[in-house]
Amino acid sequence: MISVEDALDRVLSLVGPLGSEYVPLRQAAGRVLSQPLTAQRAQPPFPASAMDGYAIPTADPRPGHTFHVIGESAAGHGFGGCLKDGEAVRIFTGAPVPEGAKRVVIQEDVVRQGARVTLRDRIDHQTYIRPVGSDFAQGDVFDPSGPLRPANLALAAAMNHAELPVRRRPVVALIATGDELAMPGETPRHDQIIASNTFGLAAMIEAAGGRARVLPIARDTLLSLDAAFNLATGADLIVTIGGASVGDHDLVAAAAEARGLERSFYKVAMRPGKPLMAGRLHGTPIVGLPGNPVSSMVCGAIFVRPMLHVMQGLPAGPVLRHRSVLSAPLAANGPREHYMRGRRTASGVEAFESQDSAQLGILAAADVLIVQSPHDPGREIGAEVDIIPI
Repeated sequence: MISVEDALDRVLSLVGPLGSEYVPLRQAAGRVLSQPLTAQRAQPPFPASAMDGYAIPTADPRPGHTFHVIGESAAGHGFGGCLKDGEAVRIFTGAPVPEGAKRVVIQEDVVRQGARVTLRDRIDHQTYIRPVGSDFAQGDVFDPSGPLRPANLALAAAMNHAELPVRRRPVVALIATGDELAMPGETPRHDQIIASNTFGLAAMIEAAGGRARVLPIARDTLLSLDAAFNLATGADLIVTIGGASVGDHDLVAAAAEARGLERSFYKVAMRPGKPLMAGRLHGTPIVGLPGNPVSSMVCGAIFVRPMLHVMQGLPAGPVLRHRSVLSAPLAANGPREHYMRGRRTASGVEAFESQDSAQLGILAAADVLIVQSPHDPGREIGAEVDIIPI
């Protein structure tokens, strides 16, 4: 049995960044750039007015100065001439500043009478001209460190990119195993339960940027498991659910070994989630998750999500942890790292009284995992703990 840290290092060593593809800008949200973007033009591409007002050729105008309005510059409809002394152009926010203009006087600082404007007694000292490239210059490089956010996409669009080079989304084949499982919507036998883990994990995988391929349930026979592995061909990662333990009906490891599994490890010093397996199957990474619903979801969060990050070119490492304080005490822990289902409160976080790894209701009610180290002596109210948002 190995530590969580060692197990994570080993599963991350099984994967690497996937190849690149171009996708339309509208489909790039949440994707990870595979190479930096270079701005195809400056923003703004011309000196632009920052306010509604009048462009004038005088850099330091005085109250009472009068100008003759010779035209208008609006967004998308710039003024084509050149300003001379004593002239002004009516201008609107975002419009090109005419050649010869030294500043924009805001409309509140002038009095207009017909084609003439006169500066008021008090004039705002700002020029209200945005220089060319004041946001970014042509040739500037944009290389965000994480998945593309809405603001990133707006910037890429402003840089005049209609398609973006991104890492391919990892395809994850999900194989739920066990004669006891029935699919949601079916009528289960009296001795069956509904396959729930697959759907929670599929949602987790897709939220982390992957593509979940949900395969038919594999029954507790080597023939059925072999057929499931055949269906997983072409996936970037295979994740089995259940059947990785050592019971008489736990056949995942045997079926995988018969196909050439190179096992990296089996069993991790954590709870929930001790019967975890990982390795390679003909070069494809494979992770065998426990069958208990909470164990499966917790192991998915701790191990599968970081694998997906690496496959998308993101830095390798554990899921992000935060610090919080306990609003209820924690009992002493045993020899395995404990990922306790908990919830935020007005004064910190607290663990649910029951930590049964079969109780999905508690997991659904939780919004954090409280991480308790092996042999932790217990914590009182107010003690700091690591938490993982879920």
